[in-house]
Amino acid sequence: MKLSRYVLPLCCMLGSFAASLQGQTVLNSDFEPAGPTESWPAGWPQPAGATWEAEAGNHFIRMTSQEPGKMIMLYTEIKIPAGVQAIDFSWKQRITGLQRGDKSWFDARIMIEFMDANRKKLGPTPRAPNTSKDTQGWVAKQTSFLVPEGAVLIKFMPCLFNVKAGVYDLDDMRMVATDPVPLREAAAEAKAAREAKQSAEAAKRQGKAAKILADTGNIILNGDMQADGNTDGRPDHWGKLKAGLSYENEAGDLFLRIQSDNPEKMVMYYSKIDIPAGVDALEMSWDWRLTNIKKGSQPWHDARVMMKFLDINGKKLSGGGDTYSKRSTDGWQHRSRKMLVPEGAVSLELMPTLFNVKSGIMDLNNLKLAPIDAEPLRVAKAKKDAERAFLHADAEAPKKENWPSELHVEGNRLVNAEGEEVWLQGSNVPSMEWNPAGENILKSIQVVLDEWNGNVIRLPVKEEYWFGEGGEAYKKLINDAVVMAANRGAYLVLDLHRYRSPRQVHADFWEEAATVYKNHPAVIFDLMNEPHGTTWEIWRNGGFVADKKKEGDEDAFLSEIEKKMNARGFESIGMQALVDAVRSVGARNIVVVGGLDYAYDLSGILNGFAVDDHGGNGVMYSTHVYPWKRGWQKSFLDVAEKYPILVGEVGADAKKMNFMPHDIQEDWDTWVPDMLGLIQKHKLNWTAWCLHPGASPRMLVDWTYTPTPFWGQQAKDALSGQEFEFSGRLR
Repeated sequence: MKLSRYVLPLCCMLGSFAASLQGQTVLNSDFEPAGPTESWPAGWPQPAGATWEAEAGNHFIRMTSQEPGKMIMLYTEIKIPAGVQAIDFSWKQRITGLQRGDKSWFDARIMIEFMDANRKKLGPTPRAPNTSKDTQGWVAKQTSFLVPEGAVLIKFMPCLFNVKAGVYDLDDMRMVATDPVPLREAAAEAKAAREAKQSAEAAKRQGKAAKILADTGNIILNGDMQADGNTDGRPDHWGKLKAGLSYENEAGDLFLRIQSDNPEKMVMYYSKIDIPAGVDALEMSWDWRLTNIKKGSQPWHDARVMMKFLDINGKKLSGGGDTYSKRSTDGWQHRSRKMLVPEGAVSLELMPTLFNVKSGIMDLNNLKLAPIDAEPLRVAKAKKDAERAFLHADAEAPKKENWPSELHVEGNRLVNAEGEEVWLQGSNVPSMEWNPAGENILKSIQVVLDEWNGNVIRLPVKEEYWFGEGGEAYKKLINDAVVMAANRGAYLVLDLHRYRSPRQVHADFWEEAATVYKNHPAVIFDLMNEPHGTTWEIWRNGGFVADKKKEGDEDAFLSEIEKKMNARGFESIGMQALVDAVRSVGARNIVVVGGLDYAYDLSGILNGFAVDDHGGNGVMYSTHVYPWKRGWQKSFLDVAEKYPILVGEVGADAKKMNFMPHDIQEDWDTWVPDMLGLIQKHKLNWTAWCLHPGASPRMLVDWTYTPTPFWGQQAKDALSGQEFEFSGRLR
């Protein structure tokens, strides 16, 4: 079919439609009273500082600055008639006594934004008509702008924007539909002119960078900071410094010093370095010396060199990255980073930074930025992209027909709704306790359940990520993990990965989490990872937990603030309070309760300290067993005769743990088969620690999910049904 016969008539129809809209009123307000008793213009807000004034019978709105630096805004929303694509806006204004605020944009202005039917902001946003000077009486103003596709509302915001003082009078505001074609043509011409100017500017800057590279072999001028032509103590081509930055001289060697003089405050040296055209890859190298580095309250509060690529508009592009350290160095240390240059990059932001550390000094010298061969980086990137694709797993929609049935406790066993005994065997999938984004969580769950034949996942989580910034994304990942397990007919043990003794915040977490997963057939609640360092009375019922005398094996996972809190002591609410928190919201899910000695010792359960389940589906007690733990019979096997047990963490590494004496740690080759044999002999529920190549005892060699020969392979074999013999030695 030939389209040409239809195109011209269609264009004519659209043109006629647009023409019919021209002049249609969108807003018309002269602020004159509609009746004799009106005290404020109908349809307009009346914020503090706004008044309705009259002069010689003419009415208008006045905004008067009430307090220096405080905004006064006349906010209203205007419905856009269907079909309107462009608007002509005219008004009158009078500005008196205006003193601009601390920023250049703190002035008198009219801001206009667009929203769609869902109240989502749309762009482009028209430039706000603004002025920072008084007018000579009333002046008429006019501007025109395009309406973005899908816009149904205008956010109309005349305001005194944080000025120090001033009076802003407005009158005769009118918006009418206008022809969009001239505006589109003008916008296209302006864009083309802007892009041509930017291209010329980029070529000039990149040409200068190419000359610097050709002359010096380094894109950074005076990268070793030794040239100081005017002998003022500041290296040539290096900028003036703000607080926390200085140039130092040691035996004639100049270098940059970045020093934290205010705990938890960022100190940064910023520079923007232009890149020659045609460069596909760069290597950035430098020498640094880090002294007295004490990281801040978050894991990323450290010493780092940040690098980001920018296009000609200053927009951040992919690539670059950070090189960081949480520790001091032993003198000067050479570091480097190789980077592919993204398409469109014109410059590189270089930002050596003490990122909210508690204290520290970063000395920096011998900076060099130079082109390198891009091919090895492209090959490495392709490999990494392939690994990322391999490790990616999409979240799944719930398939409730595949979900397992709800578990309950009968004697020392778990039984499902059909009356069948269920033996939970699986693995911990860690990282959400130290990284709120997780590390390959969904893929790991698939591997344990689909490839290693497990039927349960233990998922460690942290309440501060649940409640903190980014909590919604964190909760979504947890839910995606729950669905991933449930869709495979498996169970998920939600582990609050905390230590020592419960606090109120942990009960708060369980009230929320139990509300979310109340009576979910696949979800089990592990109330606290590893209690320790208290009495059985305090463990169960709460009480003051006294100062710690020495660090425990979990201290590597605690922040400095948490360590100090532990050192001072705190009031514990006890494990019973966590059970009560779950049951208080009507959740009958099985709860897992870990004993003392880092959840190893369950002996107190048989001596009057069992928790009260309050009519739920039952309690499963948890023990964590590693090669230095002794007294298996008393610590958990006696309890296993009466209650179901979850061996929540278990495993051994080829390399003995340095936080425990080596002579009390049994070798993996005798301990692993014996422990698996014990688990199988007594049909103890178990989740191996852990499916991660970097958290010991590690089950993975790397992220190809190759099992370690000293623990991962044996655990995988046990999950697949291989039987191990228990020697009968009760350590």
